[in-house]
Amino acid sequence: MIWAILHDAVFAAIAGMGFGALSNPPIKAFPYIALLAASGHAFRFVLMNYLGVDIALASLAASMLIGFGGLWLGYIACFPITVVSIPALLPMVPGKLAYNTVFSIIMFLQTMEDPEEHSRYMYMFIDNGILSLTVIFFLAIGVIVPIALFPKIAYTLTRRQHKY
Repeated sequence: MIWAILHDAVFAAIAGMGFGALSNPPIKAFPYIALLAASGHAFRFVLMNYLGVDIALASLAASMLIGFGGLWLGYIACFPITVVSIPALLPMVPGKLAYNTVFSIIMFLQTMEDPEEHSRYMYMFIDNGILSLTVIFFLAIGVIVPIALFPKIAYTLTRRQHKY
């Protein structure tokens, strides 16, 4: 169990740093991005696999963890919350569900002559599409909640002076 959670966390940290590299943050932001990505993804993994929570609600809870963690780490390191939280959030985007949505709509269009297959692919499209959109919506909501609850802190993270 611990090995599976650590495995999930390590690969999420690597993916988060990769997504972070695309947005060109400061070098000192990478450990924070990795920490947030690993903790958020591992939290969702535990919720889904060991506590039986569905992917949408688990993603909401994990993205809130990333959002509040980004607020806290942004305060410590004097980064905007988006610098550390958005790259950490991206590994949780449901790529397989989105792929299955696109695949099912393509197969739906290719099976016009077979009503049974046509219906099956339409059902797959609706099922995967609604689920992937719900997860993406909940990911966005979860990372926005800390900003909405603590707007003064969120928008002044880079304006305070560090005392070293």
